[in-house]
Parts: sequence; C-alpha cells; structure tokens
Amino acid sequence: MDAAQPRLRAFLQMFPEQAIAHARRIDEALARPDATHLPLAGVPVVVKDNICLGPDLHTPGDAMGYAGRTTCGSRMLEAYLSPFTATAAQRFIDAGAVVIAKSNLDEFAMGSSTEHSAFGPTSNPWDIGRVPGGSSGGSAAAVAARVCPIALGSDTGGSVRQPAAMCGVVGVKPTYGRVSRYGLVAYASSLDQIGPIATTVPDAALALGVLSGFDPRDSTSASREQHAHENDFLSRIEEPIANLRLGVPRQATSGANHPGVERAFVDAVSTFRSLGAEIIDIDLPMTDAGIAAYYIVALAEASSNLARYDGVRYGRRAEVRPGEGLFELYARSRSEGLGREVKRRIMLGTHVLSSGYYDAYYATALRARRRTLQDYQAAFAGGGAGPRCDAVLTPTAPNPAFRIGEKTSDALAMYLEDVYTVGVNLAGLPAVSIPAGFVTEGGSELPVGVQLVSPAFGEARMLRIARMFERATSFHTRAPVMPA
Repeated sequence: MDAAQPRLRAFLQMFPEQAIAHARRIDEALARPDATHLPLAGVPVVVKDNICLGPDLHTPGDAMGYAGRTTCGSRMLEAYLSPFTATAAQRFIDAGAVVIAKSNLDEFAMGSSTEHSAFGPTSNPWDIGRVPGGSSGGSAAAVAARVCPIALGSDTGGSVRQPAAMCGVVGVKPTYGRVSRYGLVAYASSLDQIGPIATTVPDAALALGVLSGFDPRDSTSASREQHAHENDFLSRIEEPIANLRLGVPRQATSGANHPGVERAFVDAVSTFRSLGAEIIDIDLPMTDAGIAAYYIVALAEASSNLARYDGVRYGRRAEVRPGEGLFELYARSRSEGLGREVKRRIMLGTHVLSSGYYDAYYATALRARRRTLQDYQAAFAGGGAGPRCDAVLTPTAPNPAFRIGEKTSDALAMYLEDVYTVGVNLAGLPAVSIPAGFVTEGGSELPVGVQLVSPAFGEARMLRIARMFERATSFHTRAPVMPA
C-alpha cells in the first residue's frame, strides 16, 4: 500500500496501525475454542470514500478506532466525520475483513475517470499516465495493483464495472435492493448500488454474499427472507450452465467501439460459443437513448440530494462578509466546496426539474427508463421476439483507459464511456464486468472487459456464467508491473 500510493494516488486515507491491530484481534478470535466462521478473516479490503466509515467499526467487544472521515472526494466534506458506519462496510468487518484504506473517487461519484476528485486524479496501474476509470477508480486500481484482493465501490451508472474493465479486474453491480445503501452518500438514490471489485469471479461472489441481505435501515432494501439461499453465490459457481443462451445486442458491435475492444468482444463471443453457449442476436433499441435518459434522471436526483450541502446543515462553510446574508453564505459555500463537474450536474439537474421543462425532459426520461427495463425483460422472457436468454453480453466500455486529461474538456465524450452500463442501472438489474483481453495503445498493454447482465436477483447464475469464461481464459491472472 505504501509503495503503490505515490504512483497511483488511489487512497484518501490509510489505516496501517488500525489494520494491524484489527488483524491481531481476528487471530485471537479464531484461536478461541468457540471461534465463529469468518468468511473474510484477515482479508485486506479497501472502501470507497463515499461509503461511511465511522468510529464505531468493531469486532465483537472491540472498538476499532478507525478515523471517521468520509470526504466523497470533495472539499465540501473534507473535514466531515461520519458518526456511523455503512451497513456494507460493517458486514465486511463482521465477516473478518480488515479495512486498510479509503479509496479515491470522482467527487460525489460523479465521473467516469477518477479525475474529478478534489484531491487529485488516480492513475491506472497498467499505465500511470492513464485513468483507471470511474468513479470507483481508486478501488479498482488498488485491486489491480494487488494491494488487496477485494474492494468496495458504488455503481450509479457503471462506476464499479467501467473501472473494473479498464483495470483488468472483476466488478459486480448487484440488483437494486440486494445490498443495503445505508451509509452510502447519495448521488442518485434510485440508481445507486454498492458492489464489490475483486481479482477473480469467486472472490467477487464471496464478497457479494457477505454484502447481501435485508437491512431495515434502508427503505429500498429488498426483503427476501424466504429466498435466503440466494445469497450463496459460491456453492455452485464451478458448475457450467447447461444449454446456456447468451443474447448479443445488435447495438453492442458498432463503429463507436475502439477496434481493440471490438476484437476482444468478438473473441469473447467465440469463447462462449466454444463452451457450448447458444449465441442469440437481440435488439436493445433504448441503448443509444440510455445515456440521455440516465443523465436526466441521475442529475435530477443529484440536484435534490446535494441541496443539503449548503454550509449550514452539512459541509464546508464559507466566511460571510459584513452586510452579506444567507444567500451569500449558501452561494459562496457551494462555490468553494463543490468542483466544476458537480456544479455542472447540479445545474443541469435543477434545469430539467424546473417549471416548463419537467415534462419535456424528466417525464420523458422516466418513460425511456421504463422502456429500457422492458427491452431487457423481453430478452430474458423470450416469446414472440425470440428465444429466452440467460444473460445479455456486451462490452463494458467502448474504449480502453484513456490518458489523464484527454477528455476532461469534453463532457459528452466522457459521458459516452458509460453507454453500455447506464441501462443496467436504469433497469435496476445485476451485471458483472470480467477481464476479456488487452489492447496495445501508446506502447502500453491495456485491459478491456465484457459485461454480463442477468434478470433481477439472478446474480448466482450470472456469476456462474462469468466463471465459465474466466476458467476458459487467463486474462484475470495477469497483473500490471508498475515502474519503480
């Protein structure tokens, strides 16, 4: 961790002393005759810094003393001390994981490159002059650099899967409601989900099993006690899927893809075919409209969620000059505390919700959102439009990792990096990105990924399909070699 940080800038906080003390407590607990099973005993993990990590983290009977800062990569929350711990982080701790750091991210998770952090960009371990993807770029970079085998990220429009693809690791976006959002700082509440990033599919499956389950503190948490067995994603993960049917959307192979991404995707389809899968051509007509719909829905919710950061209730408070009032306090606090991309998204979100524009933009985007879900449901259900698919296969991102600074002046080009991922969040479905090849660009070998999307609460089957591909390839076994 200490060696990787100067090169990658992947972490906003590191906890070496607390982690060592925690590991010793786990060793002591496991040595007792009445030791309980801890599936993540001693596993070092990194937590994205929009997931609250308060001073109450504990193993039974032991206060952990972790610092409670949760910055979201923003000057607005630079000094914020979280008084509580997110359910997802606490479940990791309760399973024996050792939190070693909080990871860098695009400010308030708004970005696709981890360049929009107020504390500087994170670098990709495969080429430190390139981005790791975003917004969970710090978590993906840490796993890719083998600092830890598992990390926590959040995924609002692809923020776990896209950096996983660009860093050559596995990233899972669970079904909406599968993992508690309690303690996740909200960006777009109807889209946000916490998910694991890991080096292999079984590691991701193990982590997802720990994270999953109903949480009464999250009003959007799915109550499925009668299906508790669904949270076991490991027991059958090595079993191939008989008569597997994969839907390949016509929109997934287009001139918008980098040639190397296109080759890797075509090769992935061939690999699945060689494993006995039936490849079915399907149509997801809302793919191209997904970016527009996503950015209207997400930014409208962001405008509402971020209204609390006004310098009074939460966040950085600017100094008010003599004669100035509350308006100046709000305006200066938000201007000083929030970055350019966040302010852009707040303004756009406020605009689409304003009188005269609500129906033209927001209501239309909601209809597009419903159509997106219907497109996926038609693919999974089969019927008149064609045979049923077990999963949908697409590239994860249209390009490999790009150079730091290459797209910061072109917001639309940056947004289009999520063209294949945003529809999954709009539909509330689960998806996984897995390493699928490498592209040579500017003298560097850069990883690319493919994405599998499955029906709601179909993570177990989806991860089995991903594991079939992983066993048949060796992309996941390769690790970057960073310069000294």
